[in-house]
Amino acid sequence: MKFARLAGVAVLAVTLAACQTSDRGQKETIGTLVGGGLGALLGSQVGGGKGQMAAVAIGALAGAYFGGEFGKSLDKADRAYAERTAQDALEYNRTNQTSSWNNPDSKASGSVTPTRTYQTAEGRNCREFETSIVVDGKTEKASGTACRQPDGSWRVVN
Repeated sequence: MKFARLAGVAVLAVTLAACQTSDRGQKETIGTLVGGGLGALLGSQVGGGKGQMAAVAIGALAGAYFGGEFGKSLDKADRAYAERTAQDALEYNRTNQTSSWNNPDSKASGSVTPTRTYQTAEGRNCREFETSIVVDGKTEKASGTACRQPDGSWRVVN
């Protein structure tokens, strides 16, 4: 499901960006904004002409919805676990080696698996990955690409 994929990538993007917020409303807002942006980007890859504009609008709305829902669900500690695990997995794991996290307080959990490593024409190191996040018994899976930043951290690029 494209929407489930989008939701998972939105969550990972939020965690890798290290958004630190303690207010539930701010988490929902951040999730909504990131999800909406990623949904619009995904929608822009579909079709052409007026159909593409509709796909962008639908993608933005769906992404905003799913991003907001996960923003409400993941607390600051969950995001910290997910961020640490994602950064470590992208930095140290071999291809297809999974790293998992679990927050014993919220019962949220997830995993990150790098699936391909490559260098861009510009010399940037990038890794494709798969991720899953379980919140309130619901699992969302996603895949995407993260590239190493000049400071050594990894950032989701799609």
